[in-house]
Formats: sequence, C-alpha cells, structure tokens
Amino acid sequence: MTALTIQEVSRRSGLSEPTLRYYEEVGLVGPVDRDTRSGHRRYDDADLDVLQALACLRALGLGIEDMRTYQANRARSGPAVAAEQRDLLLRHSTRMAAEIAALHTRLDYLQEKAALWDARAHGDAAAEATAQRRVHAALSRMDMETEIKR
Repeated sequence: MTALTIQEVSRRSGLSEPTLRYYEEVGLVGPVDRDTRSGHRRYDDADLDVLQALACLRALGLGIEDMRTYQANRARSGPAVAAEQRDLLLRHSTRMAAEIAALHTRLDYLQEKAALWDARAHGDAAAEATAQRRVHAALSRMDMETEIKR
C-alpha cells in the first residue's frame, strides 16, 4: 500500500489541496488515514483512484451531489444502478451539448463580425453588406439561445 502526501495526490489527480480537503470534509473521499506522528493525511492507492475519478467528473461539470451519487453507485451493482448512472451521465451530456452549441453560435458571431470589419478595412461595400446580414443572423441565434435559457 502506497502512502501518498496531499501534495503528491494533488499533483497526480490535478485537484488542489483545498479541494482534496473539501472532498474529504463533504464525504466524497475518506476518511483519509493520518500519519500517527505528524497527523498529516496519507492517501492510499484506493483514495487516489477515487480522487482521479472525481477530478474527471469535476472536469465534466458535475456538482457535488451528482459526484456523490456517482461514487455511491460505483460501489453497487445491478440494472437499476446501471440505469441511474447512465441517466446521470446522459443528463450532463445533454447539458454539455447545449453548451457546445452555444459556443459554436458565439464563434459564428465573432467570425462574422471579423468578416464585417475585414470588408470595411478593404472598402468592399458588397462584402460588408453580406457580412452585416450574417452578423445579424448570428446575433438572432444568440438571442434565441438566451430566450430558451429563460
């Protein structure tokens, strides 16, 4: 069994030391063993595995409660648990797909706006008019996304 310090686990998991302490405090990991002489945390390989999984979930945008559910379900088995894990992940994949679509819309707007300024820089009235229409169309898509979120 490996006894890793909080610094080593932070480096390996990508989670900050305060986050590691917080995850222990809220019960996502641990309780973590302590060095009997110093009282410092000593993580084992199982703790590191859990924390690396939590780091992935965090990077995907899952909140504490969903991480807690995911972790609890990892220790269970059966079709109902598998369905719950699937549903949790699909819910977040749907959210992420919407975020990606919104980013594409913003990217389109930026590119069309740049094209507008490029046409102005070159004194190309026809290209400017086309770009202006595309900017307005992109802006309308952004407005629609804002309305959908409300």
